[in-house]
Amino acid sequence: MSSGAPPAAIAIVRVSGPSADAALSKLSGLVPAPRQARLATLRRNGEILDRAIVIRFPGPASVTGEDLVELHLHGGRAIVSAILAALSEIPGLREAQPGEFTRRAFENGRIDLAEAEGLADLLAAETQSQRRAAQALAGGLLSRQVEGWQKTLLGLAAQLEASLDFSDEGDVDNSLPLAWTADLERLVRTLEASLARPSVERLRDGVRVVIAGPPNAGKSSLLNWLVGRQAAITSAIAGTTRDLVEAPTSMAGTPFVLIDTAGLRESSDEVETIGIARANASMQSADLILWLGSACDCPDRSRSIVVRSKIDLGPWAEPAGENIGVSAETGEGIPALIEMLIARARELLPTDGEVALNARHRAALVQVRDQLGEARHVGDPLIVAECLRVARLALDSITGRAGVEDMLDALFGRFCIGK
Repeated sequence: MSSGAPPAAIAIVRVSGPSADAALSKLSGLVPAPRQARLATLRRNGEILDRAIVIRFPGPASVTGEDLVELHLHGGRAIVSAILAALSEIPGLREAQPGEFTRRAFENGRIDLAEAEGLADLLAAETQSQRRAAQALAGGLLSRQVEGWQKTLLGLAAQLEASLDFSDEGDVDNSLPLAWTADLERLVRTLEASLARPSVERLRDGVRVVIAGPPNAGKSSLLNWLVGRQAAITSAIAGTTRDLVEAPTSMAGTPFVLIDTAGLRESSDEVETIGIARANASMQSADLILWLGSACDCPDRSRSIVVRSKIDLGPWAEPAGENIGVSAETGEGIPALIEMLIARARELLPTDGEVALNARHRAALVQVRDQLGEARHVGDPLIVAECLRVARLALDSITGRAGVEDMLDALFGRFCIGK
């Protein structure tokens, strides 16, 4: 079943492979024309199971590259169970493994590995920014870029091989033209620009915002207000928060992980001291810091928004060094703070329509860049040719044309059965 769990208005069951048409004929007595929806009565041993819409997609022009059939059923549990049981009795059919439809699409050349990763990210997307980045990857934006880089590399390699193979015949000059070096430099700069873009992991996991400052500064109350629930315990007693409290949330379609921390102070309490150490460590790894303390005590102004909290208790004249004043009691200043957070986060996240590289893509592009960097500086043309060959293999690993067998099971295992 390729749709959600029943009960539902409609349930879609897919069959892919050489027995797909035979399975449809067995259930319905029909083999309709390709890509035409037909109303059919589905039977098992003469018993009517459902009246459903059936569609055939002959391979290779199907989503899996194989013959594929879709059964659009009424979405009751009993109907779906009966249809799956009837299919399981047909020789040559078995239940699909998680992600097997998508894996067959990859293996049959309907999609490449980068597009499959984008589809996995799309299924897991929880925010609009995650959805847009996944759509770009699943739609082949990175694959088209890789294809362009491959064409450039192949052109450079062809010129180099010609100079190596035919230089002794006098038909080809054994020295590479200046344009060859310029094209190589241009490709290296393009790769470096791609590597400099924000990574998809920050978009997938959320921008990490640490709320820090002295005890009783209102950190936990601010966290609760920003996430819209009581994620952290609040109390007038200083030192209530002793460990990190993480709360994922989304603001205007942007993913965040807000982290409440222990108040920073000198303490002889062993447990509180551990919490303070964790608070300091979390600030080191934070993308942004909401500092609820004196501006002069802020540990890292470049990553911080200095917040004056509890402004409901007295007038706030916006002293020098403080970015904004808020009240977790009345909500004053909170909308402006959220706008500041979103604006700062957008500087750290991929922009809409931009390819966001994951760790695997980045590792492959780093290898390509390093190989091309070596090709720029070595004098031996044989070594240069080898550098270009290794660079091409690294690019192939992004789209799944080489060296990715060890990670295919892990990738497609992320998919649900029927996808």
